[in-house]
Amino acid sequence: MAIESADLIRKMARMDGYIEREIFTIDNQFKKSDLLLRSNSLSLFGEKRLIDIRVPSGKPGKEGGKAIEDYCCSLPPDTLTLVTLPKIDKQGKITKWFKALEKTGSMISVPLVEFNQLPDWINQRLSIQNQRTDPDTLRFFAEKVEGNLLAANQEIKKLALLYPPGTLSFTQIKDAVMEVARYDIFKLSDAMVTGEIARFILVLKGLQGEGAAVPFILAILVGQIRSLIIIRKGLDSGKPYTQILREANVWGDRQKIMGNAAKRVGLKLLVKALLHAAKIDKISKGVKKGDAWDEIEQLGLHFTFKKS
Repeated sequence: MAIESADLIRKMARMDGYIEREIFTIDNQFKKSDLLLRSNSLSLFGEKRLIDIRVPSGKPGKEGGKAIEDYCCSLPPDTLTLVTLPKIDKQGKITKWFKALEKTGSMISVPLVEFNQLPDWINQRLSIQNQRTDPDTLRFFAEKVEGNLLAANQEIKKLALLYPPGTLSFTQIKDAVMEVARYDIFKLSDAMVTGEIARFILVLKGLQGEGAAVPFILAILVGQIRSLIIIRKGLDSGKPYTQILREANVWGDRQKIMGNAAKRVGLKLLVKALLHAAKIDKISKGVKKGDAWDEIEQLGLHFTFKKS
């Protein structure tokens, strides 16, 4: 986990005498002078400092990017700098500010824990506190904490307080673990595109329970379907693959997911799915009778079929 890794670095820095700490959050509104003036000012008590720079979006903007470049070219004395940012896409990696960070410091990559890796991740955390459980219970646990590793870690630590070392039963974990999954529309979209219908339904039910708006869900799903249609048509016409993805506005890690889906699901089914979405839109607006949530579930079924 990125949070744990950063916390460990801060802890070791304090132990090594870096007592003072200044935090900078860099975004599109950041002013270059803020970082340079404060980082180059003398420490209040003449102590070593930790400069904690955070780029939450991974896009610091023009001013923020220049501030990072200039900072890397003139590092302040008696200062340890920690920069935290999300995974940077291919375009971001060729920017001057990112190259300056690569050249100046050490990069620690913290990979995302995907859903299929989550049971093993939970099992490893349980083993640290000398606890274990069976594979089915681990999967149940994973479904309850999907998308929220921080809450998952808290729940695991809670199990250490509630129960002694040894094997935990399904009932013990079910009774202790809260419903902390963060169901969101983008997980629903990914499950639809990859044809994981069981997961699609699970996330959809979570969204329904949270009172998510059908029009918003539909807008995201329709956007994915339209992109898939563009990719499928491009593949059929023999266009260069990179050009197709650019026209479909698909970037980064999603290129592989969307490309595989477009190859698996044929154009006829994609068009059928788009027409189905139009029907759901009418139902959500009261123009047509039906249950919009049931229809969205049926919409997901289009992506379980082979090419047609």
